[in-house]
Amino acid sequence: MSKYLLCSFALVLLYPTAIDLYLVGLPQIAADLQATESQLHYAFSIYLTGMATTMLIAGKVADTLGRKPVAIAGAIIFTVSSIFGSMAEHSTWFLIARFIQGIGAGSCYVVAFAIIRDVLDDTRRAKVLSMINGITCVIPVIAPVIGYLIMLKYPWPSLFLTMAIMGGVVCLLSTLVLQETRPQHQTKNNQKSTENNYDKESFLERFFISRLVITSLGMIIILTYVNVSPLLVMGDMGFDRSEYSIIMALTALVSMISSFTAPIALSFFKERTLLLTSQSFFALSAIVIVVSYFANFDTQWYLLSFALLCSGFAIGFGVSMSQALSPFVTRAGVASSILGITQVSCAAFYIWFMGVIGVSALNMLAIALIMGSLTSLALILLTPKSSHGQRYETITSPS
Repeated sequence: MSKYLLCSFALVLLYPTAIDLYLVGLPQIAADLQATESQLHYAFSIYLTGMATTMLIAGKVADTLGRKPVAIAGAIIFTVSSIFGSMAEHSTWFLIARFIQGIGAGSCYVVAFAIIRDVLDDTRRAKVLSMINGITCVIPVIAPVIGYLIMLKYPWPSLFLTMAIMGGVVCLLSTLVLQETRPQHQTKNNQKSTENNYDKESFLERFFISRLVITSLGMIIILTYVNVSPLLVMGDMGFDRSEYSIIMALTALVSMISSFTAPIALSFFKERTLLLTSQSFFALSAIVIVVSYFANFDTQWYLLSFALLCSGFAIGFGVSMSQALSPFVTRAGVASSILGITQVSCAAFYIWFMGVIGVSALNMLAIALIMGSLTSLALILLTPKSSHGQRYETITSPS
């Protein structure tokens, strides 16, 4: 079991590392490639576009051919594109490398969740996904520090060579350690059961749609916070860049502690309790913002709101992701890709739309919190948990 978890953790790590490791080198990259930093910031959205465009294909292939081939291919694509990025001499080639990096990272990301769905039952899966969420919360803090240390001695291409090394390690793990986890069936009876199960695993099922909405709303909240936090902290609250970095590190620490506390809490409380708690934290975060604004409290009260927000996301996201995957046995790869695409797309659209209609940073965050918490609380209370995935658990275990 440990080898599956090791490979899944490694596959997931490529996605956030490729976002945060190179940021410290943006000034040097812009100078060498004769581009502005604002132009290179498009590399973030281009990277996410690469992920989104490949996730559904990767999920389908993972369900058809297996998890291992997609993991290996994704790691190879990520490694080669990282090397390509380190050799870029023009911003266009750099952005192309980032897009291809997204393709590789997206493939690995989808496979990681499919593997976890294959090998773990509901309770253990929720715990593991909470831990993974904790790790991804730490990466945005650790990666820029590592990047800074690397650049003390080496030029910016070394950042992408570091990513290439990571991709190579993941490729080796996927080749030498990872065993295929896609459900295998030896008898005709089992094969017939699998085909029937495939037909029954509908993405239009009410429970899956409810968890798809809940996880997407959670992603809208956390990415809106990440997007508007510089404006709120350095603009409205008056902190400088160094103080902003400290605040972001502290909120990441809150996320990490909450994420690693969630698996312990699952030993004592039901998943539904943790989901309700997470949405209550979102609601409290919104209340703190609204009351502080209208009562003219010190803007530093917003920091409490940020802590509640990060804690709520960390507590609930892994559990809701686990529940979203639970109904699927033979279509776990596609389910993972649908979740990933919808989450990223909804968050990107919300942030874009609010910017187009001129909503302020504070209102953008408050609206996301209110909309997300109220909608999610209603869905948790009104949508019973599906038992479909559990009925077929006996045929999902890898040999």
